[in-house]
Amino acid sequence: MRLSRGEQLTGRLFLVLLALVTLLPFVSMLSAALQPRGSVPTGLTWPTDPQWGNFASAFTVANMGALLRSSLLIVAGVVPVSVLIATMAGFGLGQLRVAGGRVAFGLLLLGLTLPFEAVITPIYYQVRDFGLLNTRWAIILPLIGLYMPFAVFWMRAHFVNVPPELADAARVDGSTTWQLFWRVQVPLARPAIASLTILLFLWTWNQFLLAIVLIDDPAKRTMAGALGAFQGQWGTDQVLLCAGSLLILTPTLVVFLIFQRQFIKALLQGSLKG
Repeated sequence: MRLSRGEQLTGRLFLVLLALVTLLPFVSMLSAALQPRGSVPTGLTWPTDPQWGNFASAFTVANMGALLRSSLLIVAGVVPVSVLIATMAGFGLGQLRVAGGRVAFGLLLLGLTLPFEAVITPIYYQVRDFGLLNTRWAIILPLIGLYMPFAVFWMRAHFVNVPPELADAARVDGSTTWQLFWRVQVPLARPAIASLTILLFLWTWNQFLLAIVLIDDPAKRTMAGALGAFQGQWGTDQVLLCAGSLLILTPTLVVFLIFQRQFIKALLQGSLKG
């Protein structure tokens, strides 16, 4: 399909406007973070003497080193386990046609309709009964379960579209189900696995609700969850609050910029397969 010159120009203008609207809040936060401490930022006024030291002060005050370590531990506990379980479950539902698979898949689809806010109260009492409150396990274990509906749906969408002839050929060569999974299906599923890993990393890193409800110690939360405590302590210092918020957002932005191609491919793959 060919686009006219006017259509191309309109599309580019729309993308430029969309980019400006998206970047405007970040530019506003950056200009506010560079103002002198104790001042009240107004609008998008760029300071005549940018105070870059505000970021160092926010890093120290918010104990960003401990928060970074805590977030990495939580991500390391959630993402690999979730991806492994979802890949195995997606293979079983998409390729093996196991008995009761449709019922299980229907229940998983039902789980996609449940927002975190609807289950936070029962999760709290369950975590309390297990004695895991105020530990990182209070975030890791619930997130693995909450991610399963989407993660299994994602991986099943890939395995359903794998030609069954590949599995038949592997069976003829004497491969067991386990060998078929690891030696044939998993290598073919690497793009889907990589995309799912990126999505789960971003969601886990930005997890806010479970962190503030289940953990009292800000040093054991995710970086996004610690923002609530930081805001409560330094809410009157808007300059330091903006600097701390940008520091917390930076890792997510870096990951997105590095893996933006895979991230966009993940969204397209999820919308085209099913």
